[in-house]
Amino acid sequence: MPELLTTDEAAEYLRLSERKLYELVANREVPCSKVTGRWLFPRTALDRWVAAGLIAPAALTQVAAPPIVGGSHDPLLEWALRESHCGLANLPEGSEEGVRRLVRGEVMAAAIHLHRLKGDDETANLDAVADAPGLHDAVVLGFARREQGILVAPGNPLDLSDMASIATSRVRMAQRPTGAGAQLLLLALLARAGIALDDLKLAKPAFPTGPDIAQAIRAGRIDCGIATRSVAKAAGLDFLPLTWERFDLVMRQRDYFMKGPQALFDFMRQPGFRDRADELGGYDVSEAGAVRLVN
Repeated sequence: MPELLTTDEAAEYLRLSERKLYELVANREVPCSKVTGRWLFPRTALDRWVAAGLIAPAALTQVAAPPIVGGSHDPLLEWALRESHCGLANLPEGSEEGVRRLVRGEVMAAAIHLHRLKGDDETANLDAVADAPGLHDAVVLGFARREQGILVAPGNPLDLSDMASIATSRVRMAQRPTGAGAQLLLLALLARAGIALDDLKLAKPAFPTGPDIAQAIRAGRIDCGIATRSVAKAAGLDFLPLTWERFDLVMRQRDYFMKGPQALFDFMRQPGFRDRADELGGYDVSEAGAVRLVN
């Protein structure tokens, strides 16, 4: 059987009438996509849709997670949650905390961008979810690739260039909370450069989000910090590029088909989403909404 099913093939596969299938499509209750004027149904997505509706014994039934996206902060995600009218709130506390809340059922999804001290970061998000206790039923979806770098004052008056220059000049550098993706990136960059965390003049307390770092730089309270290009552009700061990273959404498979997440995913496929990403700067959304892992 082909991976992409036509309407009649999908109806036969699900043992439904075509009329009933069209009714589900009209109500946005079944996974499908319209290509050149006709509906196509990914067979694996149909399998997950059916599995998500399995009736479990009362003792195994889990309480529905609140409609919240935890994890990392991102300007494009924050905008998309609002403009898509998906009904999902945002609770940015850092990538690792988002995963912990997802495991405990305190959020419906977590936005993550994880980094390793050694090795390739391309699969860091996938590996962390695959190995996380309690996320055996998780799905990881691409949201964007983001450009991370060092934010400095306009004109880069301290002539900073990399982590070594920050360490030797003893400038005031921002840090993020433990477990935040940007803090993990900072630790990874220091490890690769052979620099100890204590060699930096770190500002305290930790800054919750990238925009908080940008505001502190503009106010003159700190000299630099790690955040995305979009944050630097919005604040009118100079940006020293470091790396492109994966920024993904993680949720349980049963929640993937909920109306809130589906409204967000539909919005991510619209031209307006790509236009906003280009406007903010430092995003590649060519794989937005693509399933990267099914645990």
